[in-house]
Amino acid sequence: MTIGEQPAYLRVAGDLRKKIVDGSLPPHTRLPSQARIREEYGVSDTVALEARKVLMAEGLVEGRSGSGTYVRERPVPRRVFRSGFRPDGGATPFRQEQAAGEAHGTWESGSEQTTACAAVAARLGIDPGDRVMRTRYVFREGGEAMMLSTSWEPLEVTGRTPVMLPEEGPLGGMGVVERMAAIDIVVDNVTEEVGARPGLAEELHALGGVPGHVVLVIQRTFYASGRAVETADVVVPADRYRVAYHLPVK
Repeated sequence: MTIGEQPAYLRVAGDLRKKIVDGSLPPHTRLPSQARIREEYGVSDTVALEARKVLMAEGLVEGRSGSGTYVRERPVPRRVFRSGFRPDGGATPFRQEQAAGEAHGTWESGSEQTTACAAVAARLGIDPGDRVMRTRYVFREGGEAMMLSTSWEPLEVTGRTPVMLPEEGPLGGMGVVERMAAIDIVVDNVTEEVGARPGLAEELHALGGVPGHVVLVIQRTFYASGRAVETADVVVPADRYRVAYHLPVK
């Protein structure tokens, strides 16, 4: 192999990928067998197998027990709207943001007291082991799970207050800004960092994905005068959604 030349398995995978993308191998079509790939491209069984593994890792094909490997349906990505941290009119941020995209979102949630791990503690500016309220959400659009979120709030801020449980009480579901304002804490800043990684098994199970699928992860933190009052990980399946930001210009 000369310098700059692709390994054979990537060359084969690239050609098969092109056929999938341009429709020569449409969804639900059976991928050429390992023997067929070997003969068509003049490669070894090992190369043919590795090429198939690449396509499977990319989520372009899926194995069906006892039947073979088939081209997966490629969904048209939809948008998850992010419009800043202060909703108008008291709507929950998720409901307001999805309404901007003419979607109808619902969610399920559950909260529990726990201790902050080192990573969460660093984001909240507290000590590892400090008590936090952890709330897990599953957001749905038309009944389909579209987004997961796990948030943490330091109980030294919200403990023994009417807003200790984010989804319960008089301000349940109103969003961090409104809830904190109710206990005289003014949220004045929010940061969001967007990254990508392979989805964890439990995330992909909840979101209807398959092993190897990539997810977008938004690390969001709300601040009041420089102090973090809530941080969250928002997880979105990258093959089905794009994160669209609508931010005001000041």
